[in-house]
Amino acid sequence: MAGSVDLPLVDLASPDLRAAAASVRQACVEHGFFYVTNHGVDAALVEAVFAESRRFFGLPMEEKMKLQRTNHRGYTPPYAEKLDASSEFTGDLKESFYIGPIGDSDMQNDLNQWPSEERFPSWKETMKLYIATVLDTGTRILSLIALGLDLDAEFFHKIGALDCPSTFLRLLHYPAEVNESDSGNYGASAHSDYGAITLLVTDGTPGLQICREKDRDPQLWEDVHHVDGALIVNIGDLLERWTNCVFRSTLHRVVAVGKERYSVAFFLDPNYDTLVECLESCCSEADPPRFPPITSGEYITGRINSTYK
Repeated sequence: MAGSVDLPLVDLASPDLRAAAASVRQACVEHGFFYVTNHGVDAALVEAVFAESRRFFGLPMEEKMKLQRTNHRGYTPPYAEKLDASSEFTGDLKESFYIGPIGDSDMQNDLNQWPSEERFPSWKETMKLYIATVLDTGTRILSLIALGLDLDAEFFHKIGALDCPSTFLRLLHYPAEVNESDSGNYGASAHSDYGAITLLVTDGTPGLQICREKDRDPQLWEDVHHVDGALIVNIGDLLERWTNCVFRSTLHRVVAVGKERYSVAFFLDPNYDTLVECLESCCSEADPPRFPPITSGEYITGRINSTYK
């Protein structure tokens, strides 16, 4: 049985930026996960995204497969992804749909796959609006993270990390029922995210669990509760690396709960050419840098390539 965890809650509308930054830092050090409220993402927009997601995942498999993932964009069927390489199962239970950086305003450089406008007339505009809105929220969170690391609030802007950042929206659907052969399999097996930060909304269905001590044996898993109106934010491996492991990129998974589950994850990662090297405020003679410098693109591409068969 899993325990439960009370994650920190950060109010993005707080007038005291230093106090908010201190709360974010503490959350990143102790949990690697936290909630944010007053984040600026309208509830009606979130519901519109979920409505489009439900409609798409409700299509017959042959229809969804017409948009099968290429260039890490489009539809990924069940079992196509195995986040925990040690899993005994072929792949995870979930199905998903990726939307990457949109490209030019005229869409000429857009590598994304989009459902037909005839069938999904509001899909593209709904997703574009959500991406723009949650990107703004993520940028505000990164400013608080910078302050919490004794950096300028505009640090990530100034180094170019937010010049055409690598942003991916992922619509996720977890099945209600599983085959007997999948008994013990996970909706999403244990993993940590690859990049900087992830902003997650769920439909309120339970299943998300975190493990704060990666190397503990046996591992202790804790349920993450749904908080109405809040986004869940977590730290990725790239930010853990950037901070010399001061911040915690926490293992998480989604367990099957016998009920259909939808969620939407937004991955906010630096521009691919951003050099990620240990921050001065996170190392010393006693605690030197643990990792060599690497570009964001090289690191994340390597991690993605190891996940897919």
